Amino acid sequence: MISKTSVSKIFDIPKFYYFDSGNDYSGSKDNFSYKIVTGEKLKAMTWHGKLCSMKADIENEYEFERTQEGFDRMIKWLEKMYASN
Repeated sequence: MISKTSVSKIFDIPKFYYFDSGNDYSGSKDNFSYKIVTGEKLKAMTWHGKLCSMKADIENEYEFERTQEGFDRMIKWLEKMYASN
């Protein structure tokens, strides 16, 4: 179930402030897994399976500006990656 504070229609992801504060985040839906790493930019990674990102074969990886606009683009990208599977 997606929480009321999620920014995604598919995933339970917190708002931009969480990432702008320097936090990383990971999650999954069905067999699709993702991780968002916060640095100078936001890096999103996706893969299939239940392994953690350090042990999984990362299938897709993309960096986005660490701004609200970049964050919004990242959410749309993650949703597109999920839908294309």
